[in-house]
Amino acid sequence: MRGRKSDQSSYSPVGNRGRLYVISGPSGVGKDAVLARIKLLDRPFYFTITATTRRIRPGEENGVDYIFLDRRKFKQMIEAGDLLEWAEVYGNLYGVPKSQVIEAQKRGCDVIMKVDVQGAATIKKLMPEATLIFLEPPDISALKRRLRNRNTESEHEFRLKLEVARDEMKEAGCFDHVVVNHDDGIDAAADAIDQIIRDYAEGRFPADRNSLR
Repeated sequence: MRGRKSDQSSYSPVGNRGRLYVISGPSGVGKDAVLARIKLLDRPFYFTITATTRRIRPGEENGVDYIFLDRRKFKQMIEAGDLLEWAEVYGNLYGVPKSQVIEAQKRGCDVIMKVDVQGAATIKKLMPEATLIFLEPPDISALKRRLRNRNTESEHEFRLKLEVARDEMKEAGCFDHVVVNHDDGIDAAADAIDQIIRDYAEGRFPADRNSLR
C-alpha cells in the first residue's frame, strides 16, 4: 500500500531562512550511503531524521538513522499535525517531523531531507522554493543488484520495490537536478550534491539540471 498525506495548514514560511534540499530516488539507489558521505564533508547542513514504523535494520541506530516508532505513536503524531508530510510505503509509515525543518531554517541552516518520490512532489507543492534532487542508478540492472545485495527484502518485497522503482525513475525529469549514483561512485554522487548546494549558496544556479548524470 502506498499513500501520501501532508499537513499544509500550519506551515508558514520564515524570512531569511535556510534553503531546503530534498533528496529522493528509488529504493536501493543508495540514498542513505550518499547522505552518510555528505555528512563526512563537515558542511553546516541540518539533516532531518525520518520517523518510521518499519523494523530497524542491522547497523542502524534509533534517533540517528531513523526515529523508530510503533504505529500508535506515529498516528498520534499525524493527528497532532506534527509531521510535515507522511506516507505509508510497502506497509510501513514514514514521516518528517515538522519541527526539525522549521527550527533549522529559523537558525539559517540549509536543510537536507530524504523522502520517497511521492513525498518529494508533496514537499514541492507545500514549499515551492525547495530544491529537489533525484538520485538514480546508472541502469535498472545496477538497482536490481543493489536490492539483492542488501538482503533485507523477501522475494515479494524485492519484486514490488523493483516495479515501483521503474515508475519512480520515470519521474526524474520532474526534479530540479538529477545525480547518478554509479557503482563505486558514492563519493562522486556526494560531491555532486554538495556542489549543487554550494552553487545555490553562492548564487551560481546550475544551468543544466541533467549535467550531473
